Amino acid sequence: MPPVPEPIPNPNVEPLSRVQVLVAMAATAILLLVCARLWLFFDRSTELLPLRWSGSAALAGVGLGLGISAASSLLYRFWQAYRQSADYYLELVIKPLALPDLIWLGLLPGLSEELLFRGVMLPALGLTWFGLALSSICFGVLHFSGSQQWSYVIWATIIGGLLGYSAILTGNLLVPVVAHITTNLLSSCIWKLRN
Repeated sequence: MPPVPEPIPNPNVEPLSRVQVLVAMAATAILLLVCARLWLFFDRSTELLPLRWSGSAALAGVGLGLGISAASSLLYRFWQAYRQSADYYLELVIKPLALPDLIWLGLLPGLSEELLFRGVMLPALGLTWFGLALSSICFGVLHFSGSQQWSYVIWATIIGGLLGYSAILTGNLLVPVVAHITTNLLSSCIWKLRN
């Protein structure tokens, strides 16, 4: 097997500091939460997908998160464009963070992104294949960080579809929230410990 090439650093992107990454995560989470609240305020016909605590829903979310992490690991191993996109993102966002900061990386996007995309947008567009596809594409576009990172957008769109489908199937926002948090925590911890 030929050696795996190292990711090509982007000379146009300066490394971020720990504080910059944490502030950007918090600001993004607040912006997404505000968007969700404004959507619900202006579209009174949309009801937030319920978030109901149950052990089985939490376990389903953990299982889905583990499955997504395993699929990501396989893609990372066999798809060079995805590996380079993932390394670019992980280097930019996770490298400056301390290990305890990864809890915020799991919680903030897991809660805010799921609230907006699966909790508000999906029910507003309709719990149909059309609503699922459109909300998943929007979720993928949110993860766009440059034209060289197109494979990460494709991956995020597919994951958005899985998370949305789990929300439709269960009628419970808890499943995609827990899956998203699990995926973010697991993948970031593994990358951080290896690097």
